[in-house]
Amino acid sequence: MTTDAFLLAEQTRSAIDRLAGTLHDYRHGDVRPVADRLPVVLTDLLGVTVAGMRTPELRRLLDVWPTPAGPHPLVGCERRTDPDTAARLLATAACSQELDEGNKHAAGHPAAHVVPAALAAAHESPTPVTGERLLTAVAVGYEVAARFGRALRRDPAWHTHGHWGVTGAAAAAAVVHGCTAEQLAAAIDVSTDLMTVTPWTSVLAGDFARNLWLGQAAVGGLLAARLARAGLAVNRGGAAAAFDLLGTLDPEVLAEDLGERWLVAEGYLKQHAACSYTHPAVDLVQSLRRADGWSGDDVASVHVATHGLARPLLQRDPVTRLGAMFSMPFVVAVACTADAVDPSTMEPGTAAFERAAAFSDRVVVEVRADLDAHLPRRRVTEVVVELADGRTVALAQPDPIGDTAHFPLGEADVVAKIDRLLAAGPDRPTDASRDADGPRAADLLGGVRALVDAPDVVAAYAALPYVGAT
Repeated sequence: MTTDAFLLAEQTRSAIDRLAGTLHDYRHGDVRPVADRLPVVLTDLLGVTVAGMRTPELRRLLDVWPTPAGPHPLVGCERRTDPDTAARLLATAACSQELDEGNKHAAGHPAAHVVPAALAAAHESPTPVTGERLLTAVAVGYEVAARFGRALRRDPAWHTHGHWGVTGAAAAAAVVHGCTAEQLAAAIDVSTDLMTVTPWTSVLAGDFARNLWLGQAAVGGLLAARLARAGLAVNRGGAAAAFDLLGTLDPEVLAEDLGERWLVAEGYLKQHAACSYTHPAVDLVQSLRRADGWSGDDVASVHVATHGLARPLLQRDPVTRLGAMFSMPFVVAVACTADAVDPSTMEPGTAAFERAAAFSDRVVVEVRADLDAHLPRRRVTEVVVELADGRTVALAQPDPIGDTAHFPLGEADVVAKIDRLLAAGPDRPTDASRDADGPRAADLLGGVRALVDAPDVVAAYAALPYVGAT
């Protein structure tokens, strides 16, 4: 090991020790913004996971996936299986429609990596786990994952799923099992030996395998926590070398403002079924449409100016739903020609998809260096629409709607989002014909809010709406 590598490992070991030492003492309710945020995040994540589990892709996957009998019920599915399998499948379903919660400071999705691991750890625990401990674990795991995401200067060839999130999954599992601060640090560090290096090319091609990356991370976190509990891992700062595969880890950023700022309270919730880098452009197009009443037929061209994070999203002519969700020109075309950017309008072979495909040549996307100056605090985007009658309309905004810094979604918004999403799922009734006695997202929110007082979170989770049911 070179002197520089040794020093970086030592700095990383020290930063992880500080991270684990501070977060080990956290308890749910200690920080009000975190306590207020978690039920909304959990409700949103569980709701989109139910919707993901109902998709044809997940149903086909379940037909061939070995699901050994076990104690862990799957949301949106009448199956119980072992904790590892459940964590893998739930994380896969959570991200499959590009509607899961994210964090711009981490440039990724901490909750979808962390929550399945925390639930799995609770289900494998030999003694009952309280709801308070589960929520503490989710908050700690989220914070760890988001801080690693923020501290990683990632090579743009690699996508954000599946690697830094494993640290949060490990932290959450360790907290659920009551690990010491030293074991927590060991679990966080050794988890990076189990991470996946994930290429943007697979995402842009629309490969379904991409959805499994979060599941891999959730299981990696469970394994890391077991190693730490068994005394088979120590914090040696190995994360620095592991992340060297992806870019460079900055230990100073990892422990920066620790205890003063909580990234778990600064995430975003998604309105549109597409990569979050496209969301500000969709918001702007929808605002302009509502203001002027035009449709796609009235548009000559759309010019989008955005930041460098969106550079991988410039490809055109997607052939899968996932590929479409990562094409900026296509997503903007959907916003111009359909009333919503949701899983149904992104589905290949539908009339909505064909309309967007025909329109997308009119969308021009420019990545501008001056907009990068606002990163990571803001993701500034500008849209200029030239109408066929010669008029030009334009808007700009600093972040997607739904970010905690820009018109954040509240409880009512999340409830409406989940109800709408589940009503529109495959083989589901329309809103007008739904069974009045059936579950609603408001029931899910109420159940999640009650988790904090549950003496046995496994039993409380099993009683939530949509758990263990289609």
